[in-house]
Amino acid sequence: MPSIGQVYYIVGAGISGLTLALALAKFGATIVVLEHNPMISEFGAGLQVSPNARRVLDQLGLDSAIAARSLEPSSIDIYPFGRISPLVTLALSPLMREKFGAPYAVMHRADLADALYKATRRFANIDILFGVRSWDAVSHTRGVTVSIDEANGQTRTSHGRAFIGADGVHSQTRRALLDGPQAHNRKRTAWRTLLPFESMIGQLALDRVSVLFGPGYHLVCYPLPHRRQVNIALFAQTATRGLAGVLPLRRTNVSSALIATILAAAGDNWTPWPLCTVSTPHWYAGNIGLIGDAAHAMVPFQAQGAAMSIEDAAVLAPLLIDQPSAEAAFAKYQRIRQPRVARVASTSLANGAIFHMPRPLTLARDLIIAVQGSHGHFQRLSWLYGHDTTAQFAMIEPGKTPSQQSGETP
Repeated sequence: MPSIGQVYYIVGAGISGLTLALALAKFGATIVVLEHNPMISEFGAGLQVSPNARRVLDQLGLDSAIAARSLEPSSIDIYPFGRISPLVTLALSPLMREKFGAPYAVMHRADLADALYKATRRFANIDILFGVRSWDAVSHTRGVTVSIDEANGQTRTSHGRAFIGADGVHSQTRRALLDGPQAHNRKRTAWRTLLPFESMIGQLALDRVSVLFGPGYHLVCYPLPHRRQVNIALFAQTATRGLAGVLPLRRTNVSSALIATILAAAGDNWTPWPLCTVSTPHWYAGNIGLIGDAAHAMVPFQAQGAAMSIEDAAVLAPLLIDQPSAEAAFAKYQRIRQPRVARVASTSLANGAIFHMPRPLTLARDLIIAVQGSHGHFQRLSWLYGHDTTAQFAMIEPGKTPSQQSGETP
């Protein structure tokens, strides 16, 4: 039978957890989100919301909130090492809307988390518990039993239909409840910073994304005009983490004036970001499952980490509502999502190798980029951006299951 009104527990009030909470709430389910932090807290800086993710967010009613806090870049400028002008400019807006039915946007990660959180506050059937000290969950034939140590020191034991770990790359759900692997970092490091908008005027085009290649590293830069900041992410493969890894680049970039200018503007204001990944074939056990980075954290070289989490939520929510058990829902969700996520992860990994090619292989890379031109990426990535998870995520009438909306018998 459909599970409208039953309780679902989600660990983690990040992008994946809040998106899933909203999706389930639209079907009339009751959701309890467990969050260790005392408030919504998204580390990091910028993220890219591609059309495949934006369609889901728009169906959740977030179109206006995202539009108010994001930028639809006109294009992506590609700079080979040492160039002061782009090799090629990849078209984005408005062609992304025309070809894929939704825009491509950039925004601050905290702004997306805040928009999701504010949307959850409009649902009386979503309860978010902040400052949770610890928790445990046990799966059984009728659902899950969840024990929670709350912020005030009280302990409660409750029952629900399912328990979903949206607790990130170092997921306790994956490691403790599913006996899954630790996250791995294979000498991949990134550093992030936010620069004042004015510091990049005349240096970068502030209506678009800029990608700058260097020997063994690359930078991704894009404006966050609503914050009057420019997001800078520097990616490299090195055994050194933190600022000690950034400093040597300043001495090697004398032949790239643009990169040298960006590094000088950033100074010592870098935040290290170890690029940890997760690969596990088991996304669930019984009525306990995983979503987002907890299941499949990947390197960020296709900018799809958040998008995959959002897609996960769009697929899992209607399955949890419509399937005869949470275990059946998780099994079907795993079958649907694993092939796509694996393809995206593989593409991201390949991009990292391409971006960080040594000379003289960079000459061939740059030639191929130039030959593909400003529109080649639309065909090359149509499988990614054109993917529509909302086909099974249709929320025509809140409170009805997908089967009821389509006239099927669950």
